[in-house]
Amino acid sequence: MPASVPREASQLAAGLFAGDRRALARAITLAETGGRAARELIGEIFAHTGRAHVIGVTGAPGVGKSTLVDRLAMEYRRAGKSVGIVAVDPSSPFTGGAVLGDRIRMYLGASDPEVFIRSLASRGHLGGLSVATDDVVRLMDAAGLEVVIVETVGAGQSEVEVMEVAHSTTVVLAPGLGDDIQAIKAGILEIGDVFVVNKADRDGADRTAMELEVMLDLGGERPWRPPVLKVVAREGQGVAEVTAAIGAHAEYLRSSGRWSDLERRRAASKVREVVTARVSLEVFESRRFGTDRLVEQVANREIDPYSAADEILRAYRAGGPDHQRAGGEEG
Repeated sequence: MPASVPREASQLAAGLFAGDRRALARAITLAETGGRAARELIGEIFAHTGRAHVIGVTGAPGVGKSTLVDRLAMEYRRAGKSVGIVAVDPSSPFTGGAVLGDRIRMYLGASDPEVFIRSLASRGHLGGLSVATDDVVRLMDAAGLEVVIVETVGAGQSEVEVMEVAHSTTVVLAPGLGDDIQAIKAGILEIGDVFVVNKADRDGADRTAMELEVMLDLGGERPWRPPVLKVVAREGQGVAEVTAAIGAHAEYLRSSGRWSDLERRRAASKVREVVTARVSLEVFESRRFGTDRLVEQVANREIDPYSAADEILRAYRAGGPDHQRAGGEEG
């Protein structure tokens, strides 16, 4: 490892601990880039994380997630808490970067020095998040931000991945968009800790809220019964009740021991992600498992990609092509 890598990581870490927002911005860029320097930085700051309350905000496009997140940030600021916002945007089809629409809409929070907003590009990653989201959340945590809000891209039913990042997940719906039924079909009811019916001044809001209540009741008894709240985010109506409900959920997590359970789940998810990515890359890039030959065969339509991947994995498990031929194939 080059000597400059640990020095860069140490300098950025020191800046984070000192509350330097420019250092935080550079650290997030490094985390998005990935590689050895990013890993070194996470190693430097990891012991200083675990203090922030991470809140996921998810829901279909058009329900007003960004407006609600902005108002939530302002509510936390009124309570004297510093806030980080991770807004996962769709990727630009031309540059691969974030479209930055969320940052433009968050005009209130953007003017407060104690609100740090960062848009991340999803870059086609399923689950409504960016690959770097977890690391960015930890960097904001290490920088002393007390509340970190993660807004997903609004990809629909694949957004359950936000559970692996957040302590408290807020699901946002709106009347008249058909997303109430879609949410039920997608299993969103299973991931929500707080449900918000936004745009409650529209027709159908009461019905949407009632349907959610009924569906939650059908789920039977549970240790935490998610509340259903009606808000008009653009006017700030009902937002204080949402922060109160999220705070009550955090208290429940701590008093029941579930907070520690969630931290273990987040740890397992991250380690699994890293191991899977590294092993997959190592196997694919290794020339010992016949990758070049198989890629050529796929390109020539002699074999399909799934069969090629199966053959690479069989060779990997057997210790390589030579070992495979000597000992037979392993499934």
